[in-house]
Amino acid sequence: MTPSTAIPPWIEPQFWTDNRRDVGSAMGMHPATYADEAFFESEQQRLFGRAWVGVALAWELARPGRLLVRSVGGRSILLTRSDAGIRGFLNACRHRGTELAEADRDIGNTIRCPYHRWGYGTDGRLVAAPLFDSIPRDDFDMADWGLIPVRTETWGPIVFACLDDHTAPLATWLGDLAARMAGYGLEKWRPITLPELADGGDTAAPAMSACTFDVAANWKLLAENFAEYYHLGWVHPELAKVSRVKDHYRYQGPGMYCGQTTTPVSGDQRDDWLTLPPAAGLDESDATSGRFVTLFPNVLLSALPNHTFIVLLEPLAAGRTVEHCTFLFPPGPATGTSPPTAVVDAFEVTRRFWIEVNDEDIDICERAQRGVTRGGAPPGPLAPRFEEPVNRFHRMVADLMTLDSMSDLAIPQGDEPGDTDRYGTPPNPAPPQIEALAENPAAPAASEQA
Repeated sequence: MTPSTAIPPWIEPQFWTDNRRDVGSAMGMHPATYADEAFFESEQQRLFGRAWVGVALAWELARPGRLLVRSVGGRSILLTRSDAGIRGFLNACRHRGTELAEADRDIGNTIRCPYHRWGYGTDGRLVAAPLFDSIPRDDFDMADWGLIPVRTETWGPIVFACLDDHTAPLATWLGDLAARMAGYGLEKWRPITLPELADGGDTAAPAMSACTFDVAANWKLLAENFAEYYHLGWVHPELAKVSRVKDHYRYQGPGMYCGQTTTPVSGDQRDDWLTLPPAAGLDESDATSGRFVTLFPNVLLSALPNHTFIVLLEPLAAGRTVEHCTFLFPPGPATGTSPPTAVVDAFEVTRRFWIEVNDEDIDICERAQRGVTRGGAPPGPLAPRFEEPVNRFHRMVADLMTLDSMSDLAIPQGDEPGDTDRYGTPPNPAPPQIEALAENPAAPAASEQA
């Protein structure tokens, strides 16, 4: 039977007409975008194969000789750290294409092919081709046969990879997010370290600060759920005590992300987020707020004054996603060589609370997946006050699924300075510095006031 050559409807602009409208008249996405395996396969190539995808945290490569194996857009890649920094490569030997590694491991200084023992440095150079000179080839130069590089860049604690050379640099992708969150100094935040649980000199982050969840839901449902707070009061009644609906505000400028903030984080009914010591040097807004950013496509970032909770979404099928979750902490007692018992106990309170909230999100997203798969009802209208970030996310999906070249991608713009009518959201009483300065350029920055 001859394979079908029909063009999938979702790479045609008209498929997304209802999603590209302003949120006041936009609709949700078609059920097929969550449930159809054919859509998932297209999405792996057109979206994950061309986006800046969060693949790891920088601390995972802190130990010399560490090798990470990750999947991006259906391709297996390797991550290493060399003198030139974090590097990425396709997970295939240049001899006959053998997979070089199946899982994360320690390699010392050499990535060794298990088939014919070709060896590569952590910078990707071919350093060994055993017995290849027994009958020399005039056309063989080892310098020509290094590993195929994959673009990698780091922002804060997160390592990103991109398979498409036409995609703009990560700084362009992030837009104003790096400047917006610069006050946290997230590149210095680390997982909690418990030496008594350490394995081979490594930290005990896997035991204490990291966890994974296998979720029976499409990755986009998890990302959309994180981007909006419409569901907060019903799905998360306890979370609503520390992140109250009335204290939510928009938190997004230009960039491939959707954002919201809770200002202030409340502790009058529950103080689970406030048990740890805060980071030093935060301005008033960062010191009292919680920032919740859906960084397209697969990074969910929650930044509080005293910890961050980062989720990297790994799509495995239309209805299955693995969440890779990590807690990070600012320089201080939690990241010292031997954290005080009081700090560890305080973190356990915070950790349990986050896991409870995440379990509630998983439950409702799995139910949403069953609905779009088994029910398949046509999509309904979005709520402008609460779901503008979801509409923004849908437009990003539509762009990557329909663009012929990533050179044509337009980075979405954010809220205009002074725009107090943000779909019914009142002005933030303690706006982020980047917004305060945009609205009043003459005002001195917090660092200038100190």
